[in-house]
Amino acid sequence: MSEFPMAWQAGLQGGLLIGFAAALLFALTGKIAGISGLVATAWQRQDSAAGLARAFILGMLVAGLFATYVLGIAPPMLPNIGLPTLIAAGLLVGFGTRLGNGCTSGHGVCGISRLSWRSLAATLTFMASGIVTVAVLRAGGA
Repeated sequence: MSEFPMAWQAGLQGGLLIGFAAALLFALTGKIAGISGLVATAWQRQDSAAGLARAFILGMLVAGLFATYVLGIAPPMLPNIGLPTLIAAGLLVGFGTRLGNGCTSGHGVCGISRLSWRSLAATLTFMASGIVTVAVLRAGGA
């Protein structure tokens, strides 16, 4: 039997939780749940906005640990790459989020839901980049 229905359900549940968290943050604070912006706020500031950003980020980390160790839901796959590659990839993603004025969560989840043309263009760009990257890596045997 195919695992697709189960993966589809998990994706739907995860998407609903992400959407609910983003909507709740916006409704309660007026803040956009863009993770790169929240990380920048948590890192650069020392006010109530930084505290909120830190709490949101901590909540994401705790939820992942809770799902893994309490509920027994293991991540579908772990990257099989070295630490230098992982660090380089993280730095490139950070550079890209600054260059694009936001990340996938800010543009893709929150921006499109607010009917932002800039967010639609950004989302289409990073989706296309991801598709091309996967196609190139698979064609190369990686």
